[in-house]
Amino acid sequence: MSKQIDYKLLPLLAAKSEPEWKRFYIKNKKKLEGMDLRVQALHDKVSSCTDCLKCANCCRSLGPRITDKDIERIAKALRMKAADMIKNYLRVDEDGDTVFQSMPCPFLVDDNYCSIYESRPKACREYPHTDRKRFYQIYNLSIKNATTCPIVYEVLEQLTKTTTS
Repeated sequence: MSKQIDYKLLPLLAAKSEPEWKRFYIKNKKKLEGMDLRVQALHDKVSSCTDCLKCANCCRSLGPRITDKDIERIAKALRMKAADMIKNYLRVDEDGDTVFQSMPCPFLVDDNYCSIYESRPKACREYPHTDRKRFYQIYNLSIKNATTCPIVYEVLEQLTKTTTS
């Protein structure tokens, strides 16, 4: 991977690749169960070449699920009571999950840095999930995330193009 993909093009690029990624999954589902090391290596390679601060698309468009522990940690970082943090920043969505009231993330600053980075939600810490164990279990979620994240897009592209089926 030589040049970082423009995150604005991801929806179009991912939509074009999605049928191939789905065919790959159907054809290689059993093999994917043993591919965690391969996917981890791709994640490490792609992540090392990706500057998330040039993108921050996840912070602009994805609403992470906020846990009770996240609320405690963020409230402490903001030096406010958890109830005030909830009132000022959070809402319950249609699925019953606690999320930010609005997007982009209220803690995303102009230079794409996170003003609460050390205290960010667990969902943000774990995103884009391409380095997790049992990647095959979130393969379809990864197809969706490829419309947002250049890392996920590249991991799927390289996985499907370099794995012999």
